[in-house]
Amino acid sequence: MKVLLDECLPIAFRHSFPGHEVHTAEWAGFKGMKNGNLLRAAEDGGYDVLLTADQEIPHQQSSVDRRISILVLCAATNKIDDLVPLIPSVQAELAKLQNGCVVFVH
Repeated sequence: MKVLLDECLPIAFRHSFPGHEVHTAEWAGFKGMKNGNLLRAAEDGGYDVLLTADQEIPHQQSSVDRRISILVLCAATNKIDDLVPLIPSVQAELAKLQNGCVVFVH
């Protein structure tokens, strides 16, 4: 699965998902893009899912007719130490993810 890490997540977090192709938004050339443009660019770039800590994206962007899914990571902060406990849940969601869905991971 091709995974895009939003700018709000630590770069080192990309190493947490072996077996998946994980890129940062900066690496993909999407740095500074706002949510709607970011989702369109990610879809055009062949990404299957956006990992983000931005809990407002699902309320700001419609997932109707989207090919890309969004996994929203709900942790105390977006620091790696707070995100690491979510890794098993994220991996489980990646295994069953369908196009265009939005999932909050706690």
